[in-house]
Amino acid sequence: MNRLPITFDGRAVGCYHTPMQSRQWQLRHHRLSIPPGGGIMGILNTTPDSFSDGGQHDSQPQALAHAEAMLAAGAHIIDIGGESTRPGATPTDIATEIRRTIPVIEALRQRHPEVLISIDTRHPEVAEAALNAGADIVNDITALEHPDMVKLCAERPCGIILMHHLPFDAPLPAPAHMPGLIRQFFEERLRTLADVGIAAERICLDPGIGFGKRAEHTVEIIRRLEDTRAGNRPILMALSRKRFIGQLLYGSPEPVPAPLPTVVLSLLSADHGADLHRVHDVAELRDALLLRQAVKSA
Repeated sequence: MNRLPITFDGRAVGCYHTPMQSRQWQLRHHRLSIPPGGGIMGILNTTPDSFSDGGQHDSQPQALAHAEAMLAAGAHIIDIGGESTRPGATPTDIATEIRRTIPVIEALRQRHPEVLISIDTRHPEVAEAALNAGADIVNDITALEHPDMVKLCAERPCGIILMHHLPFDAPLPAPAHMPGLIRQFFEERLRTLADVGIAAERICLDPGIGFGKRAEHTVEIIRRLEDTRAGNRPILMALSRKRFIGQLLYGSPEPVPAPLPTVVLSLLSADHGADLHRVHDVAELRDALLLRQAVKSA
């Protein structure tokens, strides 16, 4: 059985046992090799109103300390966001979003030159400022809906995360149809972006858990995760503390801050094909993934 490292520009940043070939994701001028089920993206919200950790990291010293704690716990990527996207959240103006995120990116890049940094934004102005500050990845919940975001990403060699989304008030398809519809959405976006020079190897796919989907849709997405994959691209699952967990456990759609439910669902997602996991609780998921890989490779 091969012991395959997670590598960044040839440097090992983590290691899990796996018999399978890793997927490749091109980030800026480097290539990330991701063993199936193995990559962890740590969430760093610099907002006062995010649904589960609002206000905890909205100063630069707090944000930087939390980023470093997640790196020490085993995160491979730090995803920094300055606008809450929870249902009903007040939109954040661009200047405020830049003020919340860019100093943190600059400080993190200066102190940790090799860290992988993602900017979680739907605004091209924020994404451009973040890339200028040293970010490697643009994580856009609208899947590069804005023409200026497409233009920016075509010009800059960053990694890209495309998220599937439905309007919160849109009629929903039957759960059984959701995985196929997500795949069709990703296939269309990959074709459209290829036409403007954005290569598929730069793209990671996020099925958009919680964005226009009920709990029953999420269960079906996890169960049939491979049916959402397009172009053999890596899949990122963002399950952490989402409201559907409360719906499944307690019949009430509220965030569940305890790590265990997210860890369990992330392991199930890994078993069904997830490549990356966007989470708040990095250390708990790192240990769970290590144990999973130890059992699978025994």
